[in-house]
Amino acid sequence: MTVAPGGAGIGKCTEEKKAVVAAEDEVAPAAVDAPDGPAPAKSRAGRNLPAAIAVGASLGILVILVVVFVPKLWYVVVAVSFAVATWEVSKRLRDGGRHVALVPLLVGGQAVIWSGWPWGTTGILVAFVTTVLVMMIWKLLSQGRSAAPINYLQDLAASVLVLAWLPLLAAFGTLMVLQPHGSARVLTLMIVVVCSDVGGYAAGVLFGKHPMVPAISPKKSWEGMAGSLVFGTVGAVLIVHYLVDAAWWVGAVLGPVLVICGTLGDLVESQIKRDLKIKDMGTLLPGHGGIMDRLDSLLPSAFVVWAVLSALL
Repeated sequence: MTVAPGGAGIGKCTEEKKAVVAAEDEVAPAAVDAPDGPAPAKSRAGRNLPAAIAVGASLGILVILVVVFVPKLWYVVVAVSFAVATWEVSKRLRDGGRHVALVPLLVGGQAVIWSGWPWGTTGILVAFVTTVLVMMIWKLLSQGRSAAPINYLQDLAASVLVLAWLPLLAAFGTLMVLQPHGSARVLTLMIVVVCSDVGGYAAGVLFGKHPMVPAISPKKSWEGMAGSLVFGTVGAVLIVHYLVDAAWWVGAVLGPVLVICGTLGDLVESQIKRDLKIKDMGTLLPGHGGIMDRLDSLLPSAFVVWAVLSALL
């Protein structure tokens, strides 16, 4: 009578040991399959930070070399970059069911960018309007004479959006290189945008607690925006004064306007990507996404720098 309880206890212990061994067997394969090396370092923004820094630095050096030593080659750099960016955005739109007029968009986009060289803003405007008219006819005829219209308005609107968003704004970035102190103006655009990005990233990582527009960009914070304003404005004052040889107050005007417009440009692309349910516009640049993912804040900023410096200098 005294043995039975002990035997039950022994049986219970045996069952518990078997359960432990079985659990260890389930865990073991996961340990074997674990990668040998550490995972790539990622920032709080979810990017591969070393790759992002390497790509960003390489692009920055390329821009500086071109703008300083061969300024007119800046047109080629911008034209090629925006041909790729237009292709990226058009593909994402097509995947989302919006079929842009790709051929006139690519050809007309180049016309918008290059027309500024001989004819200035008038050439840019004429090329833009002409391309819009061609896209209207292109989408009309591409559906066939006997077919009922399918998403004509939606596709045409998407085509005009891409034309205005990419080549039109980019044209003002190329137009600056033809003005007095042209190289300095382009470098002002690039450097102030970098200052804004660095300030926003640092302040956001260190102090970011209050989301700015969580429904569109959850990781953008008001603290990051404040950092962008401080760094961007200080950078604009210094760069405009020492590089463009203009009064400090010109930079004080340029800095905040550029930062605000650049941030809005970033948010616009984020909203479009959320609408399309994608993370990036492309995959060409490791750690960044596509070409377009690096141009979102530069596009409105290019127009701002051109407009402010043209008006105040």
